[in-house]
Amino acid sequence: MLRIVVTTFAGLLGLDFGSFLNVCLTRWPAGESVVAPRSHCRNCAHTLAWWENVPLVSWIGLRGRCRSCGEWIGWRYPLVEFLLGMLWAYLAWQSSNSIPALEFPFQIFFHVEPFLFQAILVWFLVALAALDAENLWLPNWLTYPGIALGVVEKVVLGVLLSLQPHNDTVGTTALKLAGGAILSAAIAALLILLIRWVYWLLRRREGMGLGDAKLMALLAAWLGLPGALLAFALGVVLGAVIAVIQLAVPSSRAEGERWSLGKLPLGTFLCVGGIVSSLWGQQILAAYYKFAGL
Repeated sequence: MLRIVVTTFAGLLGLDFGSFLNVCLTRWPAGESVVAPRSHCRNCAHTLAWWENVPLVSWIGLRGRCRSCGEWIGWRYPLVEFLLGMLWAYLAWQSSNSIPALEFPFQIFFHVEPFLFQAILVWFLVALAALDAENLWLPNWLTYPGIALGVVEKVVLGVLLSLQPHNDTVGTTALKLAGGAILSAAIAALLILLIRWVYWLLRRREGMGLGDAKLMALLAAWLGLPGALLAFALGVVLGAVIAVIQLAVPSSRAEGERWSLGKLPLGTFLCVGGIVSSLWGQQILAAYYKFAGL
């Protein structure tokens, strides 16, 4: 029963944070404050009533259109809210799996810590995915704090591990984990920079932005180098699939030259790969190692 309550609460909280994230995603690119003015229609400036601001439910009730002018609101709003709600609920369900079986006082934090930090990571990745998809923009003031928080998460985990009974490595574990996160972030960023440089030598034009390198550093700081490489592989495959689908669309084929000069949001695909790697990366890597005989 406790697990169901915790999961439900986390899902509702995810919907709320998803609603706030939608405000940020709309106002950040325009350089507007996310605090004031109140939520309003971007087309007619109609100020939303409280019942027009209920996450997911209001969009469905309004059929995706402004009550005042009928302007289409867009699919991003319900999608972001739904994704964060479902992902946070899933994280809470996984984290609360064995809460009753606590063996020592600090063990409760081993269940709280993964949920809190993974929820933060998911929020960052959904935000960056949406910004890159809509604006081809991965702002430094999201990627840099994201990298720092990944290192902080390793410090917190190290401290918690040091607090276990019969553990006399207080501080050492935290430093090792933090150092490993920083090294992984540096290697992941350098990998993208190397690919970017090789692409420039071959095509004489930019193939990847610097934001992608910073995003890979963020993923490596949180997930470790293997997890970040898995996210990169998944992102590249997803991007290739989307590119093939676009080529298969008749209108895209008719404008082949224009399409070839266009840019796909690699950051969005990397974020999707990062979410998958964060949730199921260990199982995927374990299956790969077993298949490869490693």
